[in-house]
Amino acid sequence: MMSKYVFGVDIGGTTVKLGLFDVDGTLIDKWEIPTRKENKGENILPDVAKSIQEKMQDKDIAKDNVSGVGIGVPGPVDNEGIIHKAANLGWGEFSIKDTLEAIIDMPVMAGNDANVAALGEMWKGGAQGYDDVVMVTLGTGVGGGIIVNGKVINGSTGAGGEIGHIHVNDDETDTCGCGNKGCLEQYSSATGITRIGNKILASSSKSSVLRDQEVSAKSVFDAVKAGDELAKEVADVYGKYLGDALAQIACVVNPEVICIGGGVSKAGEVVIDYVKPHYVKNVFHGSRDTKFALATLGNDAGIYGAAKLVLGR
Repeated sequence: MMSKYVFGVDIGGTTVKLGLFDVDGTLIDKWEIPTRKENKGENILPDVAKSIQEKMQDKDIAKDNVSGVGIGVPGPVDNEGIIHKAANLGWGEFSIKDTLEAIIDMPVMAGNDANVAALGEMWKGGAQGYDDVVMVTLGTGVGGGIIVNGKVINGSTGAGGEIGHIHVNDDETDTCGCGNKGCLEQYSSATGITRIGNKILASSSKSSVLRDQEVSAKSVFDAVKAGDELAKEVADVYGKYLGDALAQIACVVNPEVICIGGGVSKAGEVVIDYVKPHYVKNVFHGSRDTKFALATLGNDAGIYGAAKLVLGR
């Protein structure tokens, strides 16, 4: 008998999102539990197991009817399901797959959260219908996931798709959260856009609506839509760095579609409008026709992708 259900889990720094899906990808139920990070995060996986078991009891789902549990985490996870340190959860190196399987007695698959979100968007979101996808998540940082021929590229230690840490500026003096200088994340994340905005405001005498409010990715793109010239300068810096970096990535993986998600993407098509011209100008002609799309699953991308991890192609 074929299994009917699959669970998708997305572990964040404050909450764990969980979803119950049927095997066709219909979301039946979703809920959250707090991420308990004390004692090096030792409670996180047992809490996940308990929550899933309670949901199975509540919905009267037998273990035989579940294909397994997929899980996305904020850190590098290799193809064997081993996490190579997740600092903001307090985790070191261990097998998520083996640990959770031992508690829950069902098949478990694990992946990096950004890679898993990319899989979600490919399965049921903005990149649906494509097998070769570059997903960029623009939030506090810049995350990424690269899918080639329907498979996520994890790399040897799970650090594949770390788009945010492509080096894009030799002259940067500020240090990125990763310890390097001049990473894409420093210019194209929500935090990066704020940083660029404040620098341009300080060095320019142009009038701008941004002078009368807090500078954020949202306020910058709202001002761009209202025709503010200084805000357009900020958006162009963001777009140049991201467009150039995506052109380099495209030369390696030749994607069918580049899907942009994360909080910044809520501004809509304008976030693509400032990236695409720089991409087209610098990309190798073989990837010039790559489509751009906005992610559509929002905060649910992780649970969708985690479920898809279990189901495979």
